[in-house]
Amino acid sequence: MARILTLTLSPAIDVSTSVEHLVPVHKLRCGPVRRDPGGGGVNVARVIHRLGGDVAAVYPAGGLTGALLHKLADAEGVRSHAVPIAEETREDFTVVEEASRQEYRFVLPAPQLSEGEWRACLGAVVGAEERPEFIVASGSLPPGVPADFFRVLAKTAKERGTKLVLDSTKPALMAALEEGIHLIKPNLREFRELTDEPLMSRREWIDAARRLIATQGVAHIALTLGDRGALLITREEAWFGEGLSVKAVSSVGAGDSFLGAMVWALSAGHSLPDALRYGIAAGSAAVLAPGTSLCSAHDVKRLLQEVEVEQA
Repeated sequence: MARILTLTLSPAIDVSTSVEHLVPVHKLRCGPVRRDPGGGGVNVARVIHRLGGDVAAVYPAGGLTGALLHKLADAEGVRSHAVPIAEETREDFTVVEEASRQEYRFVLPAPQLSEGEWRACLGAVVGAEERPEFIVASGSLPPGVPADFFRVLAKTAKERGTKLVLDSTKPALMAALEEGIHLIKPNLREFRELTDEPLMSRREWIDAARRLIATQGVAHIALTLGDRGALLITREEAWFGEGLSVKAVSSVGAGDSFLGAMVWALSAGHSLPDALRYGIAAGSAAVLAPGTSLCSAHDVKRLLQEVEVEQA
């Protein structure tokens, strides 16, 4: 059993390319195409693996695209458990318009999972004889999966003494908070939705996080702020790291890279502020890379030297 398991209920083949101008009607000749195994937890596993962590990815996979997803993950050296499903695994498309350097993301609908299929995914994560130290569940819930799925996962993880890290949408997240979560990683837009507050300043972000920690079952909140950096908040402490000034190529996967590096650092015994440093370095490294290629270990280690974290 891997020390870290990731769960992605809505994985995808991430396809990225570029075009000179994005215009309607005309055939648009695209640049080179890149295909990567994708979806929140799959991306997190890719990053943890690159940093040397002991990780395995669990995800549903169906059809030709499902077979390709498993093949792409295997090609990167990521151990994975693909749960067979009847429907076809989805694809996502990212297109960069060269003239404007704007990035367009097209997300196709996720396949519907039967009760037997989503229960098999749950069993693959929590049913193993050896328990992992961390379970990272990341991404949205596809059709067919009940809204309280993550609550069931959180309850089972708690019973087994496993730390659950969750990065998902508000309804799924709120259900899981009832059972207790080790860490959540919203971005600022998601955090405002979660708290139903405008939250304009750092003080307001920290205070809102502390209220959530005091009233809900979450121990740590990692709040990502884009190029402004990130905060890590607990009941008694908070740390802030400013974003690095880098030349962005693509913002795809920056949040997943941040989360993957942070969980890897925690599993390796690093302190909370150091885990935040790794997260910021990885998120910054991800935007240096084209398409959905995520961060490289070399760039993470290089940028880590530039990240400064202070108590907030």
